[in-house]
Amino acid sequence: MSDGAAVRPRPPLPRPGDLVVTRWEARFLGRRFPCAVGFGGVGRKRGEGDGITPLGVHRLESVLWRADRRVRPAGPLPVQPIGPAQGWSDDPADPLYNRRVPWPHCHSAERLRRADRLYDLVAITDFNRRPPVAGAGSAIFLHVWKRPRKWTAGCVAFRAQDLAWILARWTPRSRLIVR
Repeated sequence: MSDGAAVRPRPPLPRPGDLVVTRWEARFLGRRFPCAVGFGGVGRKRGEGDGITPLGVHRLESVLWRADRRVRPAGPLPVQPIGPAQGWSDDPADPLYNRRVPWPHCHSAERLRRADRLYDLVAITDFNRRPPVAGAGSAIFLHVWKRPRKWTAGCVAFRAQDLAWILARWTPRSRLIVR
């Protein structure tokens, strides 16, 4: 008998090799890592710029890195260097929304080659990517944090050495689970 209340689906059970992220920490291969999530917390994305780290199961698609600042990252994911003229579209009106674009760009875009160290190492998630839905949220990455547990705009951020360790041990079966 139903009382009319909506039943929330149970979150998936993690498998060995999954990266499980909560508000303050991540677990991967038996280790715990401090991390930072979006200023809007962890939850269902409401739209572009809401600062929410999206709940759910995500895949990592590829890795970007600053070749001029660090050793090439290890692991099975495709790796591409970040050049000086690259950005990421965050404009829902852009036909290239939530994709890598030239910098500067005719629509709003975030520059990937930053003066700070946040994007020295970046893993691109599959959130809102196939195909992107305009305004549903863009640029959900794993990247280097600004300082311990400093909020992000919706990404998951780690110490540089922790993120490098995770990516070096990532497998094709690994998933990002945000709870």
